[in-house]
Amino acid sequence: MSVKRAVLAGVVKDLRKHVENLRDEGVRVVETTALPKTRGAAPAAAIPAPRPVAGKSDQPRVAAVAAPVKKPALPTEPLHTTRNAGATNVAPRNIMPEAADPALAGVAAEMQRLAGEVAACRICVLHKQRTNTVPGQGNLRPQIMFIGEAPGADEDAQGLAFVGRSGQLLTQMILAMGFTREQIFIANICKCRPPDNRQPLPEEMTACLPFLRRQIAALHPTLIVALGATAVKGLLGPTEGISKLRGTWCDFEGIPVMPTYHPAYLLRNPPAKHEVWADLQAVLKRLGRTAPAWTKMNKGA
Repeated sequence: MSVKRAVLAGVVKDLRKHVENLRDEGVRVVETTALPKTRGAAPAAAIPAPRPVAGKSDQPRVAAVAAPVKKPALPTEPLHTTRNAGATNVAPRNIMPEAADPALAGVAAEMQRLAGEVAACRICVLHKQRTNTVPGQGNLRPQIMFIGEAPGADEDAQGLAFVGRSGQLLTQMILAMGFTREQIFIANICKCRPPDNRQPLPEEMTACLPFLRRQIAALHPTLIVALGATAVKGLLGPTEGISKLRGTWCDFEGIPVMPTYHPAYLLRNPPAKHEVWADLQAVLKRLGRTAPAWTKMNKGA
């Protein structure tokens, strides 16, 4: 064997031994840097493995590998959530990412402004016991805006509309229609929880309605689904009972309104899901859409 081959064999043997040592220490990747080819240049030295970190020797290590650059995660907190904690003039934190569409920047600003005004509101007695105000959340240019009665205990705790048992059923209804909650907007007539989940009083609804009207004017929903008798009364004024009015198209300042039962009523009376599904199918027809083939809402699921 020539001297050159003997030297090369020795280098390969040493390199193999070094790689085996790295593998035994848990190293899986070794980054190398290409060197310019120079005749007669000595072989590049192997990259030494870093010493194990105290307390972490049981974890695989990666030597000389740059950490990937992570994109910042979008906020996971609810849009327009505002914690009250009994303070006056509480301004909401700007937790909403900037609108991708410049045309929606004004809508986003108005919704944030409304959230601040709702948080500072002391017009009716509901502010005395609230934990969070619940302005509503969802898409800034929705085809459908669902409007309910008022927050419950779960909504008051989280500052989000429809997150309790009724909210879970509402989510099923929305998915059955072929939408997601992120594609629609959800709000209530009242932005604060009434004590013991009672129905809002007329003066409480009157105090909150200006906020809701401004939300509707800013969002420009294609249509509104009014969930339950209180929502219908708040939007349309005194009317027939919800059992007679549901399924009949109404109008709120030029926007079509479909009255239907509240999800809480469906939890108490599951057979009424069939009637609600008929109302939601009428909504889809008005939008020129059909329900996904997989939906089971029409079977009372």
